[in-house]
Amino acid sequence: MAIERAIGGGETILNVGAGAGSYEPQSRMVIAVEPSRTMIAQRPLGAAPAVQAYAEALPFLSGSFDAVLGILTVHHWKDQTKGFAECARVARSRVVFLTNDFEVCAKFWLFDYFPELLRADRYIFPSLARFEDAFGVIESIAVPIPEDCRDGFLGAYWKRPRAYLDRMVRDSISTFSKVGNIDSQLAQLAHDISSGEWERQYSSLQNLSALDLGYRIVIANKRAEL
Repeated sequence: MAIERAIGGGETILNVGAGAGSYEPQSRMVIAVEPSRTMIAQRPLGAAPAVQAYAEALPFLSGSFDAVLGILTVHHWKDQTKGFAECARVARSRVVFLTNDFEVCAKFWLFDYFPELLRADRYIFPSLARFEDAFGVIESIAVPIPEDCRDGFLGAYWKRPRAYLDRMVRDSISTFSKVGNIDSQLAQLAHDISSGEWERQYSSLQNLSALDLGYRIVIANKRAEL
């Protein structure tokens, strides 16, 4: 898994903004931090132990973990500057984030139908420059999304447009909850799929097995920060 490779040799991991525990490394000792009791309650049996706390005020001593991990979480933080500082403080070796570079993601065909989704997320995701400001030198690794991805996030169905017509699929994608009535856009997408217009318009996707939608692993080594 790309995230485990990014963590490197660290054995003790703090997963900040852990939610229900998706993508947590199974081969390491993990402690999860999550502000929502509802999300903590949804963590499956056997998941890493979770502490209710915020990224901006981590209840751990400095250098408590080999690495700190944050998966699609920074855009939810109320104070990114404090959150970044806290992650750096408690990490001995490195801080690793999975985020999205919206300069790349903005080209995703889904926004042709639902521009509201782009407006909802584009300016809350930190730019890569924002990570550099916080940590100094960073490494950024592209994470292309496979055509058969089943993880249920916004870009997972880039080659299966009909999935976005499914209310259950949309309900599992937080960005859709941020926009209003999209019935007309859904009707247009449904029409274009049925008529073959979607396939004609995005024919360049047909021979791809994976697509870069801007998802990035960002690695900040403590030696670079210091």
